Amino acid sequence: MPDQINTIIFDLGAVLIDWNPRYVYRTIFSDEAEMEKFLAEITTSDWNEEQDAGRPLQEGTEILIQQFPEHEENIRAFYGRWEEMLGEAFNDTVEIFRQLKETGKYKIYALTNWSAETYPVAAARFDFLQWFDGVVVSGAEKMRKPTPAFYHVLLDRYGVNPEEALFIDDNYRNILAAEKIGIKCIHFTSAGQLQQELKRAGLLQAFD
Repeated sequence: MPDQINTIIFDLGAVLIDWNPRYVYRTIFSDEAEMEKFLAEITTSDWNEEQDAGRPLQEGTEILIQQFPEHEENIRAFYGRWEEMLGEAFNDTVEIFRQLKETGKYKIYALTNWSAETYPVAAARFDFLQWFDGVVVSGAEKMRKPTPAFYHVLLDRYGVNPEEALFIDDNYRNILAAEKIGIKCIHFTSAGQLQQELKRAGLLQAFD
C-alpha cells in the first residue's frame, strides 16, 4: 500500500476538530435528559446536515421554528451561538497530520460536511486548516458525504486517482461510500488507532 498512496484525505469534525452542540445546550437546559430529547427530536442530525449540504442557516432555522414555535429561542441558539459549540483541536491527531505533511510524500486534503457559513469560523481559529493542499466544504458545493458525487468533486478538482488515495473519517457511512469508489480508508476511532494503522501501512514512522 505505501508505494501506491500519494494522497491522504482527512475528515475534520471528530477527527481533527471537536464540535458538539452540548457545549451550548448544557448552559440552556438544567436537565440532561431534556437536552438530549431536544437534540434528538428537534435540532436533529438530519436537519443540521441540510445546512451542511448548502441550505442557508437562516432558512434552516426558520423552517424548524415553524415546526416547533414553542422552542424558538432554543432553536435560534443553535446557529446564533454556534461558535460556542466549536471545541478545541484534537492535538494528537493534528500531530499525526503534521508528521504526514512533513514527510513531503503526500498531497493532503480535507473533505468535510460543514456549512459554508460556519466553516470560516473554524478556518480563522485553527491554523492547521491552512496546511491542507485543498479543502472541499460540503456547504460550498451544495452536496455532502456520503453522496458519491461529493467525493468526486475532490478527486476531479485536484486530479486524485482514487486508487492512490487514503481517506480518514469517523463516520462509517462515509467510509463505505469512499470504498465503493475505490478509495482506501481508515475508520477513525482515536488518534492512537490512526497512528498504529498508518504505521502498519508504512505511511507514518513511529513518534520520537
